[in-house]
Amino acid sequence: MLKGLLYNPSDPDIRNEFIEAKRKVRLFNNTNEDELELRTSILKSILGSMGKNAYIEPPFRCDYGKNIHVGDYFYANYNCVILDAVPIHIGSYVLLGPNVGIYPINHPIDKDIRKIWVEYGQSIRIEDNVWIGGHVVINGGVTIGQGSIIGSGSVVTRDIPENVIAAGNPCKVIRKITEEDKKFWENRYNLER
Repeated sequence: MLKGLLYNPSDPDIRNEFIEAKRKVRLFNNTNEDELELRTSILKSILGSMGKNAYIEPPFRCDYGKNIHVGDYFYANYNCVILDAVPIHIGSYVLLGPNVGIYPINHPIDKDIRKIWVEYGQSIRIEDNVWIGGHVVINGGVTIGQGSIIGSGSVVTRDIPENVIAAGNPCKVIRKITEEDKKFWENRYNLER
């Protein structure tokens, strides 16, 4: 499964891991707003690795949890879904808008093989300083380069280079992020403080 080979998700060992993750996710999603320490503790028990000051806003959904690795200051807004039968690596200072879906799992094209209930996955990598807008879908086998922005409602089906703004279905590069962008936002920040 972790190597991207065909696997049967109803295999007893895989199913037990799936059920245990669901139990922990339910506990996480049922915490109260003022239980930040408890949320963090449960989240650390779910994820494969978690950087400092990483936060996921409930409700959150995943399949196994242990295959998700997030860096420092990661933030996921409401209704994040990560189907993690394969490794998902998310860098530091990554922001996910509400309703982001990270879907690395695929099913065979052939209908007869699909009836056997096998599936496979392709790992996903989101590098540092990426901002993913709301309602974005990220498909398997994709890398999103550091510093890039993915516009709301996009469907990411192929790699996105670093330091670009990309959007659409399928998601395509709109333009590079420039030094002028940096100057504009630094000036605005300084004026509005």
